[in-house]
This record gives sequence, structure tokens and C-alpha cells, in this order.
Amino acid sequence: MTSTPAGSSLAPSTRTLLTLAAGVVVLAGLYAANDVVAPILLAAVIVIICHPVRYPLESRGWPRWAATTAVIVVAYLILAALLAMLVFAGFQFADLVQSYLPQLQRAVMDVVDQLAAWGIDTDVADAAASWLEPSRLLSLAGGVSSAVLGVATAFFFVLAYAIFMAADAARYGTASRVFGAAQSGPIDRATRFSGGVRRYFVVNASFGAVVAVIDGVALWWLGVPAPVVWAILAFVTNFVPNIGFVLGLVPPTVMAFVVGGWQLALAVVAVYCVVNVVLQVLVQPKFVADAVNLSLTLSFVSVVFWTFVIGPLGAILAIPLTLLVRAVLLEGDPRSGWLRWLSGDDAVPGAAGEGPLPAPDPDPEDATPDPVPDDPQGAPEGEASGTSGDGAPVASRPGATPPPDLA
Repeated sequence: MTSTPAGSSLAPSTRTLLTLAAGVVVLAGLYAANDVVAPILLAAVIVIICHPVRYPLESRGWPRWAATTAVIVVAYLILAALLAMLVFAGFQFADLVQSYLPQLQRAVMDVVDQLAAWGIDTDVADAAASWLEPSRLLSLAGGVSSAVLGVATAFFFVLAYAIFMAADAARYGTASRVFGAAQSGPIDRATRFSGGVRRYFVVNASFGAVVAVIDGVALWWLGVPAPVVWAILAFVTNFVPNIGFVLGLVPPTVMAFVVGGWQLALAVVAVYCVVNVVLQVLVQPKFVADAVNLSLTLSFVSVVFWTFVIGPLGAILAIPLTLLVRAVLLEGDPRSGWLRWLSGDDAVPGAAGEGPLPAPDPDPEDATPDPVPDDPQGAPEGEASGTSGDGAPVASRPGATPPPDLA
């Protein structure tokens, strides 16, 4: 007598609710421990990006420990460059707010007066003016500086995590050789995920650098203060999908409006639209499509969702984290092809051009033997009586074991 697994007796709706409940518990844990989880995830992404450095070194005969040291050095250089940019931009922004505070207030009050002259609700104008009180703006500048120092502190933990992760990555790279075909499915999924994350960040960093240089030179030529700060902001926000363009556009536009009026602000908007739309909207997606394969809606929601769960780093790590969830929960289950397709993955068995879904394995209990004809007249001579032509006994139906030869 066979026992039925407990999970199979649950209704599909019950299993769905239990899965959602487990997901809520996991996300609540990530939210509570975001100060610890976010640096770990950042270190993992950095190590994934730098891991291919070891391949040409090992092919030239370098020992594993030396190749691992090279990976750690490259990871530290990337982190040092990011930290230097963030610290410089953060303190420059704080000084910028304090220097241009009176002009910013006058510019906004002129806008408020113009809105009131057009009959706009005075409550809206008063709310805008309250946000420009000196104490509030100075608090904002101090908060930016504190946030930069907090990020710098978290980077020390990232440096430590990177050492251990780089050493473990060297060992994990031998998984396919150790396990062979026995674990080919999980290993292939991990390889695809790592390759996708690597291409995503390398392409975004390349395009972000080009956009930052062009925007910085254009802002310097237009006379907007602190063009280097806005160039760094453009580079960082390039890693935020969909809304990164807006996040990088608003601050320099406001600064241009303060120092040069609406004409200079419109010039900044025009430059950003031409440069960023051409590169980020028309060109860049062609290079990252194979690495991401996420729908636009899911990309936007992932930014908001992961920012809420793990903090500001969630906006930059939103795409890799979403790809990780899909690789773990969906790609390993052949029945989830429909959900993968909804998420934007076109390379799904059963999708157009990707071939049919694999047929499920037949249940041996449901298999039925071929029917035996009731009329023995249609059978060859000797098969109706259970004997062959020379009198030897044979099976009475296909697949049956013939009786042993007793002679």
C-alpha cells in the first residue's frame, strides 16, 4: 500500500497561499536585516562581475590563490572608485545647497507668485515654499552627507565579504567538473544568472560612463554649477532602470533654473533628452536584452519593491535580484514556463520559436498494456494456442515473460 504525500492532498489555492505566506516571511526577514543583507548582495554582485579575471590567468599557469588575489584586487579597485565618486559628489552637493540657498529660495518664491497670479491653489504654493525653508534644506544637505558616510562604512563590510566570496567562487567554478551531468540543471541556471548579471552591469557601466561624460561636458559648456557632481549622478542613476533618467535629470535642471532661469533649464532638459534617450532608450536596450529579458512593468516594479525591502541599494540591485528570484523559483520548474514568459523571458520552451514544452514522464501505474484480440483467428498460426509454430510456448500477450523451458 503506497502512502500519498501530504502536499499532494492540498488544493492548488491552499498551496498558493502557503507559498505567498512563506514569501512574506522571507521578505520581512530581509527588511529587518537590510543593513546586513544589502552589503552582502553588493559584494556578491561585485565578485560575479570580477570573477572572469581569473580565467586568462589560470590558463597561463597561475596558481588558484594568485588568480583569486587578482579577482580581489579588481573588486577593491571598483569599490574604491565607487566610494571616491560617492564621497566627492555627496560633500559637493552639501556645499552646493548651502552656497545657492538664497538664490534657490528667490527662484522658488518667484514661481510661487506666478502660480498664485495664474489662480493656482495657494495651499500648493505654501507647501512648496515650506520645503524651501533654510532649516529644512540644510537638514537635507546634512542628511546627504550622513548617508554618504553610512555608505562608506558599509563598504568596509563589503571589502571583507568580497575576500571570502572570491575564494569560494574559485571552488564553485569546479562544480561542473565534480558533479558532471548529475547537477547540470542547477549549474546551468547559476551560470546563466551570473553571465546575465555580468553583462547587465558591464553594459550599463559602459553606457553610463559615456552618458556621464557627455552630460558633464554639456553642463559645463552651458554654465551650470558643479557639472562633475551631475555627471556622477548621471552615471549612478544609469543603473536604475526606467526611472534613472528622471532621477538624474531633476537636480541639474533645478540648479540651471536657479542660476539661469527657465531658458537654461529648458536647455538642460533638451540636452538630457537627446543624449539619454538616444543612448539609454534606443541603443542600450539592444545590448542588455539578452542579459535581462524582463518586462518593462516588472523592471519598474522591481525598483520600487527592492528599494523598500533592502534600502537604497535595492534600486541598483533590483534587476539582479529579480533575475535571481526567477532563476531559483521559476527556471527550475518546467511547469512555470507561462510565468517565465509573463516576466519577459522569451527563451522559454513552448514560446514562439522555442519549441514545444517537454512531455511529462508517463506514470507507470497509468500505463495500460496493448489489448489482446479476442478472436484468435487473426493471430498467426500457433499464437492463439500460446505456442509457436514449432510447438514451443510463447507469451499470450505482448510484454509478458515466456514460461521457462522445462525440457
